Amino acid sequence: MTEDDGLRARAIALYDRFTHGSQDRRAFMAEMTRLAGSAAAAQLLIGTIAANPAAAAVIAEDDKRLNARMVHWKGADGRQLFGYMAIPKKHAKKPAAVLVVHENRGLQPYTKDVARRLAVAGFVGLAVDFLAPEGGTPQDEDKARAMIGALDLGKATADGVATIDWLASHPLLNGKVGVVGFCWGGALANRLAVAAGPALAAACAYYGPPPPPAEAAKVKAALLLHYAATDERVNAGAGPWVSALQTAGVAVQRYDYPGTQHAFHNDTSAARYDAAAAQLSWDRTIAFFEDRLRGGGK
Repeated sequence: MTEDDGLRARAIALYDRFTHGSQDRRAFMAEMTRLAGSAAAAQLLIGTIAANPAAAAVIAEDDKRLNARMVHWKGADGRQLFGYMAIPKKHAKKPAAVLVVHENRGLQPYTKDVARRLAVAGFVGLAVDFLAPEGGTPQDEDKARAMIGALDLGKATADGVATIDWLASHPLLNGKVGVVGFCWGGALANRLAVAAGPALAAACAYYGPPPPPAEAAKVKAALLLHYAATDERVNAGAGPWVSALQTAGVAVQRYDYPGTQHAFHNDTSAARYDAAAAQLSWDRTIAFFEDRLRGGGK
């Protein structure tokens, strides 16, 4: 590891502690400034770590192969939900749907892009804004993270299950539903696998903290779990979760990606993104959904 790599790794660790913990921005900036050597250098370093909403999309919003728009439906207890749905113009008579669950910054351009990537692969992608009951994701990312942190996870999970049920009964679709989530969304993807029962056919979690291992027996979906090798915070619970799933007879695949950071799939974060791992994991994800949602996977 070079000196620059070591600095980047320490900076990412600081940033993750800030964005996934309770540290306030002033204390975070003070630590980052000490690490980088100056306030200006700290800002530059943060710029390479934080996601850039203006980064170019993999699939353009106006891609001619799909139709994409915001849609509304009812969540649990009548809560109004909304999200971004991408539908391939050329698809099977009854395509399968994949629910996309965002990171802890709410519904961002990257999450919508993932929905479009699924649509290009032949699925209907639905990127839900889990802050919809609170008015939707704000532009201020610090505020969005605070709102995500304040969410009632039981209600958010119930809204996710209601969305799965809505997709399963949608007249356009084939009744099979998958979910893919990233970071906070990876954790929720695991929770939905526990809560949704047989309504959910397949769940894919990218670097998502797992539920308690005792919950594994409730899982009916097949699981695909992607982990970043240097992500100690999340990986600490990965082994017990996977072992519990295997003991419960759940079809589960685990992949670890050497040298990668938390959020390695997010191409809008220059310091975290790992192109090779992102592509390999995505190829595995699409193959997984092909098998479980359109193939003969049980």
